[in-house]
Amino acid sequence: MPIRPHRTIPAIACPVNKTQIAEFYSRLAAANPAPATELEYATPFQLLVAVILSAQATDVGVNRATARLFAVAPTAEAMLALGEVGLAEYIRTIGLFRTKARNVIAACRLLVERHGGAVPEERAALEALPGVGRKTANVVLNTAFGQPTIAVDTHIFRVGNRTGLAPGKTPLAVEQKLLKVTPPQFARDAHHWLILHGRYVCKARKPECGRCVVADLCQYEGKAA
Repeated sequence: MPIRPHRTIPAIACPVNKTQIAEFYSRLAAANPAPATELEYATPFQLLVAVILSAQATDVGVNRATARLFAVAPTAEAMLALGEVGLAEYIRTIGLFRTKARNVIAACRLLVERHGGAVPEERAALEALPGVGRKTANVVLNTAFGQPTIAVDTHIFRVGNRTGLAPGKTPLAVEQKLLKVTPPQFARDAHHWLILHGRYVCKARKPECGRCVVADLCQYEGKAA
């Protein structure tokens, strides 16, 4: 889902301080010691494709399509051989499937031509691929290669602003603030903790403050008692 920074950002009393931030992450870590993406994949290439397909789509819907797709085209070479039309048949249940098929096939072509079919571990090389922007590159760098990046989607954008953890008017501003304030020991898993917290607890319309493990640290003025 695309982020619309022009939407009203929840009012924040004040950003949380350094001690509170460390406690914030400590509690998320205790509640979920091994956070992981909900996209299903077996290789960095499959993760890259799944993330490209996930734009404006649910992880559940993407997983349903890629289960069939990866069975016949698990590599860049095999997917390139499918072509746009062939790939589209596997992903037509996903929004914008024609555009995504075109981007994935173009990305596969570059992966084969420039990287021997492997997914590069450098941001610039990833962002040079069709359909791959900063957020997608951050997900791949973090999830596939363990780099301490944070991909700010609509959930992390909301959590960063609503809690006071990393207020910002744009996804990039929130990302930069999170990278600055997140303690090193939590940097690798911060992305997944925050996105899962936003998806299942700190929801957009009805945040479940009553079962939030960081409710007392949150600066959201509208939080439930």
